Amino acid sequence: MSNNKNTTRNAEHDPRYHNTRKLLGHYRDATYSLKVVVRQLEQQFKMQYGSSIDEFLDSVYMAGMDLDDCEIREHTKSIERSNKMLKLLNSSIQLLRENHKQGEHYYWILYYAFLSPHEAENTEELIDSLGEHMDRPSYRTYFRKRTKAIQALSVILWGYTAQETSVLLDKFFPE
Repeated sequence: MSNNKNTTRNAEHDPRYHNTRKLLGHYRDATYSLKVVVRQLEQQFKMQYGSSIDEFLDSVYMAGMDLDDCEIREHTKSIERSNKMLKLLNSSIQLLRENHKQGEHYYWILYYAFLSPHEAENTEELIDSLGEHMDRPSYRTYFRKRTKAIQALSVILWGYTAQETSVLLDKFFPE
């Protein structure tokens, strides 16, 4: 049991876990890839079965068939996992936007930095876009607020296992 506890503590302090910045950095690619995979799967279904995925799955379930060993099921599970992670991230960002005292500003910073379909060419373009929603920040203010926005989102996503809060926990609960 203590070995499991040590593994958990190591995971909490390991920089590879709960890295909200890295997660956000992959958001555009993940959403694009998910759309491409879904589109490809839909086209494959049309060619193979002459129907949409939903129609196919409905007919399979109505016939009482099981797709446990089917490649289609594995694709569907993979898409579902990715989609759930994106939904979790999106709902966490919305929670931040609606409930944090700087939520609206943080939302737009995260949106233009990581979430919008169009990636800004440079920081100047990004800051100019922010000017539509708030007073145009300076470079220093933008980077400072972006860091705080990521930290606030990290607490929503990971709670007190977030990298930023693990130091605080160690003060209250030393080993």
